[in-house]
Amino acid sequence: MKERPLEEHPLIDRKSLVRRHTVRLTESDPAHVLTVGNGDFAYSCDITGMQSFPAHHDQGAAMAERRLAVNTATMSTWGWHAMPNPGGYTLPDAMSEHDTARGTVSYPDRFGIAAMMGGDLPEEMRPGAWLSANPQRLDLGRIGLLLRPAPDAEPETGPEALRDTEQCLDLWTGTVGSRFTYAGQETAVTTVADPRGARVAFRIESALLADGLAGVVLRFPYASDGFFQTSDWTAPERHRTDLDQVTGTGCVLRRTVDDTTYTVRLTWSAGTVRPTGNPHEFLLTTDSDTLELVAAFSPDGETPDGQAPDAEATEGELPSPGADFASLATASAAHWADFWTSGAAIDLDGSTDPRAAELERRVVLSQYLTAVNCSGTLPPQETGLITNSWHGKHHLEMHWWHAAHFATWGRPELLERGLDWYLSILPEARATARRQRYDGARWPKQTGPDGRESPSDIGVFLVWQQPHPLYLIELLHRARPDGELVSRFAELVEDTAAFMASFVEERDGTYHLPAPLLPAQEFYDATSTEDPTFELAYWWWGLEIAQRWRERSGRERDKGWQRVQDGLALPHRRDGRYTAIATEPYLKRDDHPALLCALGVVPGTPLVDPEVMAATLQDVRADWEWNSAWGWDFPVMAMTATRVGRPDLAVDALLMDTPKNQWLPTGHTPQIGSLLPVYLPSNGSLLAAVSLMAAGWDGSDGDCPGFPAEGWSVRHEGFTPWP
Repeated sequence: MKERPLEEHPLIDRKSLVRRHTVRLTESDPAHVLTVGNGDFAYSCDITGMQSFPAHHDQGAAMAERRLAVNTATMSTWGWHAMPNPGGYTLPDAMSEHDTARGTVSYPDRFGIAAMMGGDLPEEMRPGAWLSANPQRLDLGRIGLLLRPAPDAEPETGPEALRDTEQCLDLWTGTVGSRFTYAGQETAVTTVADPRGARVAFRIESALLADGLAGVVLRFPYASDGFFQTSDWTAPERHRTDLDQVTGTGCVLRRTVDDTTYTVRLTWSAGTVRPTGNPHEFLLTTDSDTLELVAAFSPDGETPDGQAPDAEATEGELPSPGADFASLATASAAHWADFWTSGAAIDLDGSTDPRAAELERRVVLSQYLTAVNCSGTLPPQETGLITNSWHGKHHLEMHWWHAAHFATWGRPELLERGLDWYLSILPEARATARRQRYDGARWPKQTGPDGRESPSDIGVFLVWQQPHPLYLIELLHRARPDGELVSRFAELVEDTAAFMASFVEERDGTYHLPAPLLPAQEFYDATSTEDPTFELAYWWWGLEIAQRWRERSGRERDKGWQRVQDGLALPHRRDGRYTAIATEPYLKRDDHPALLCALGVVPGTPLVDPEVMAATLQDVRADWEWNSAWGWDFPVMAMTATRVGRPDLAVDALLMDTPKNQWLPTGHTPQIGSLLPVYLPSNGSLLAAVSLMAAGWDGSDGDCPGFPAEGWSVRHEGFTPWP
């Protein structure tokens, strides 16, 4: 494994590289929000640099009108809420029995999208519905400008009266700068987030403040258990907001949302705060032309940087930034400069291919978006900390797409932050395996922070998330070889591999991946599907990683695991190409072309013939319903093309012009309109693919194996090659 030193970067002017992709917006668009944050906390703003027009960005209204919008929310990894449980439902209430070779086994499959979309739920689906919807991630509150054409007039509810709007996200400093004219007065807003804690800070400069035409409004919603909803503004009686400790420069707002409590501590330069008379709404005004405001969010009993109130910084740890705007702006600038000058970089300037600038833009924006949304202490949801999807829960089969790239891009610490969570839910994963008569630990598909599986007629049968923790810690170890990692994750490795070895079914000396099972391309029959191509290769590779970790700890390879590796069924072929599964209908040509992952995402294994995979790639490329594909499918194709020596197809795949591969000026890739207007697996998978295309893998020939020689000038540094 070749390594590049991270201390010196002689090739690339990183500041110029990043700043040529500064995000610039000149008009308000409900689909365009910009986000500042740190992986565990994020604040998303509209064209004003604040959350001034929530109705303009309301996803629920946009869904009804079939247009695209993204909520402007404030979210964290610690802010969760559960609705009252009307029936005292527990997971067994959502289970059905399935006959298997191991006997009768229960799966929590009594709920699904069809039931959710069908109006009134049948009685037998109600436990699954509640368990799927709870807990949900909280929108912690909205902080916006309140603008009026006259001191006693009704406030503006949309951006239509704004003129000369200009907004930029300076990626180099993590700063959003916004300018606009309202009522003849120019207003400037600067927005930054604390790089460590749950704090967001603003500097507002406008004569409107002193004239009584502008103030800062804080609004707090109830939680929502809607499928793709973030907030409920229609239930003010179901939560409380208490104003406390009011001074001339600050106050505390105490939030009670059923059993969830948290605190919002405000500090400002000068002004007065008061309730507006609307439920859960407060207005901060000032007599000055300039207002600086810091909002700090924390669960009760903790400070905004996550420490107990009396905790001291550990030795070698930087103290938290001061609680004023200038300190947080300085800390943000230092943090992001350090981010961009560490790890890897790729510069495509000088390429003659007209697509190069757009690819470089996507790469730079994806680094920022995944650092803000996907580098926290919990695996992220598909929409990160921007807005809710699937009730804000983690989809563990997506964790690889969100975070694997951090290791290959030379930022393994950002991957590592979310891996200890797997250790915390090992008891739950072990209990699932025992209930299903397996050894070890079976990881859930969709879950909240407690690790409890969410009922689903699809998710509970997926298995491709099982090797993910093994692959992620292997990438972490390659980027930072460390004996401490081997010991820390020893139980995770053993239990994950034990499940995988017991999941297979032996028939005549061959080990199969048996039903009930669904592959990553989800739309097959779980009761009859067997031996999906991707999952077979991934099973071999996951067990191989576990074997290597045993060797690193001084132990011998496990003979039982080895028998499974040596005896795994070969992926099914037809007409010289791989099929998706080994049972009828063998291959459907829509949704995810996940069979390609068997060589691309997964390195070479004894199960996959590169020539057959090259033919499969050509077949998929020529005949697939690409309008049904998802954002990570295009990088999948690029990784396979790179591994089989087709760099021309790799670049074509990344930049394919299809509905779910459209990249907005913000770097977001909408998938199904306002149901899923942000999809961070697109961003993370792009970075994974580009790192493979640039740095290659152990034993690969030459530099930049995924970029064509003609038309592409590629300079890169700091990457860790792939296995």
